[in-house]
Amino acid sequence: MARIHLDGVGHSYDGGRTHALQPADILFEDGKTYALLGPSGCGKTTMLNIVSGLLFPSDGRVRLGERDVTRAAIADRNIAQVFQFPVVYRSKTVFGNLAFPLKCRNWDKARIERRVSEVAELLGLTARLGRSARSLTADEKQLISLGRGLVRDDVAALLMDEPLTVIDPQMKFDLRRRIKQANERTRHTVIYVTHDQNEAMTFADEILVMQAGRVIQRGTPKDLFERPLNAYVGTFIGSPGMNFVPATQSGGEIRVGGEIIRNDAPTIVGGTLTVGIRPEHIRLSATDRGLPARVIGVQDQGNVRVVELELADGARLKAKLPREHAIPADALRVVMPSQHAHIYADGVRADI
Repeated sequence: MARIHLDGVGHSYDGGRTHALQPADILFEDGKTYALLGPSGCGKTTMLNIVSGLLFPSDGRVRLGERDVTRAAIADRNIAQVFQFPVVYRSKTVFGNLAFPLKCRNWDKARIERRVSEVAELLGLTARLGRSARSLTADEKQLISLGRGLVRDDVAALLMDEPLTVIDPQMKFDLRRRIKQANERTRHTVIYVTHDQNEAMTFADEILVMQAGRVIQRGTPKDLFERPLNAYVGTFIGSPGMNFVPATQSGGEIRVGGEIIRNDAPTIVGGTLTVGIRPEHIRLSATDRGLPARVIGVQDQGNVRVVELELADGARLKAKLPREHAIPADALRVVMPSQHAHIYADGVRADI
């Protein structure tokens, strides 16, 4: 295991005219699990391939621990990588697939059997060790790909590039659980690429949200959900994303539709003001003071309902309510608790 330091690392595929990955200084600490989260084309896989050695960066240095591996071959980096589509040796059994990296390192038979058994038990593959890899399902094959990364106890890091893309949605939860449990025991440094916020939020210790080749915010899942630094992170994280409604300021007061939402605001110079609040934090009331609103739609999501609302000034927002919470039929008011209402100027957090 090792700390990974991208020291001013960036990459251009066109000789420097544009950067797929903007030069930046990024540190991945030893033994932690990270997710690179963002839409297609934001630079996630480029960053991952630079770490693994599949791609040499245009700018900066890559360090594993104290070693500079910027131009080192893949084999010299001692990194395991799991790709989007399962890679298995179809002619081998499950045992043979898991044992292959260890045989290449000349481990003795007893040591190989012991280690393969440990990893198979960890991933729920023990009963399948004797089966041919060609007869396995897609999720089982991806578990083998993951197992080949975990079976080596000397890897510096484990990299995963959207490993659950081809997996049946009903199996994804179980696989995420198995991957997380496996890493809690092995404590590899893990970098996990995904465009799925649910995968990132349930799997990673820390998430790096990317846009247009840049990391625009990094933090724990709780940090990103409760304190997004800009409107992009606020809307990208969460389902539905954060609401942003027009606001005005007078002294320390922030108002929405004439109602005071915050009375402790800092002085904000310039910019279009909005209040950002999560749908989960909005309350609906027929008696409390709040913003008059009308219901324009309700999405039933099983144990919760997403209520689409329109304020008196035409601004729209959503509230996410437990099913047992009634939706007032008359004199509906939207209540925005001040501790959950954040202030943004031109889409950037202004009340930090």
